[in-house]
Amino acid sequence: MSSQWNRREWLLAGAASWLGANAAKGLLAQTQGETKKVLFFTKSSGFQHSVITRQGGQPSLAERILTEIGKQHGFEVVATKDGRMFDPDTIGGWDAFVFETTGDLTRSNTDKQPPISADGEKAFYDAIRSGKGFLGMHCAADTFGHFGPRGPWPGTRDKGAADPYIQMIGGEFISHGAQQEVDIEITDPKFPGVAEGFGRSGRTFRIKDEWYSLKNMPKDLHVIMVQVTKGMQGWEYQRPNYPITWARAYGKGRVFYTSMGHREDVWENPMYQGLLLGALGWATGRVEVDIEPNIQQVTPGFDKLPVRPERKTG
Repeated sequence: MSSQWNRREWLLAGAASWLGANAAKGLLAQTQGETKKVLFFTKSSGFQHSVITRQGGQPSLAERILTEIGKQHGFEVVATKDGRMFDPDTIGGWDAFVFETTGDLTRSNTDKQPPISADGEKAFYDAIRSGKGFLGMHCAADTFGHFGPRGPWPGTRDKGAADPYIQMIGGEFISHGAQQEVDIEITDPKFPGVAEGFGRSGRTFRIKDEWYSLKNMPKDLHVIMVQVTKGMQGWEYQRPNYPITWARAYGKGRVFYTSMGHREDVWENPMYQGLLLGALGWATGRVEVDIEPNIQQVTPGFDKLPVRPERKTG
């Protein structure tokens, strides 16, 4: 084994120990119960992120982490890049779906894995509306894309708000700048996994990741964490503070999204893992929490979008 592999295995073991100790108390303890079946979908029809890239046929870093911590807390996590798992005759066996995906998943494209069929995509939305849970991390907001160029800049038409996937997840990728360490404000410390992890440092924390600038966020979002844009580098962030982690209802289903999750060290961070466990507990109905919409109160300028500088030609 390489030293890098050993380091990650050691970090994973340490994270599991930290999470195991913390799960004995507080909100994470409430996620214990009957085993829940979770489908972790990591297909890339666009850019394939390193945390979900498999080497030599072995599970990716993100797949190993979520599978292991899930096993320790009553979640049977199955990781796949095969879109046929969403076919109407197979989709019914899952309690929740977790996405770290890119591009139009109805096309094979980048990773050459089987796409989701049109019937499978419809069955997916129907499953969530009927009461299943959904978690999206990072590039899950850069997924599907039936609607063409994203904008918002001259020469593009913003059709994302009408896309069924964007309507479900509650936000859409615009662009991102360079990776940077930023301040994140916690607006709901009571959400499962927050107080036990990131919330231990107070109402704000600093972390380095690749940050998505987002749009098409509906007014029914319950915002858990906010991107503090002051001091950020890049045109994408020249805007008021906006949500980067939220929960919302979708029919009878429960939807969670966080912009975090590009970097390996974020996935290896026990506090990030705790957030995902808490979200799984809520999304699968093990934990009840108030998700009253608060987007207009905590991010009043969320819908003021950044303006991309015009590109020089000639």
